[in-house]
Amino acid sequence: MTVEQHLTWRTSSYSGNTGNCVEVGSAADVVGVRDTKNRDGGTLVFTGDQWGSFLNTVKRSY
Repeated sequence: MTVEQHLTWRTSSYSGNTGNCVEVGSAADVVGVRDTKNRDGGTLVFTGDQWGSFLNTVKRSY
């Protein structure tokens, strides 16, 4: 079983139903990010700490 199969996936409520967004999945110790237009095209996988650092950087930048 792959990491992707263990993740609980969600998209932003702001994305609508157009399929033009990223999807974030989380499990106990990892976070995955993938394109909703191509869910089988691969997943970027981050540790919880890496994802937290990314979110903090984005929040400070905008």
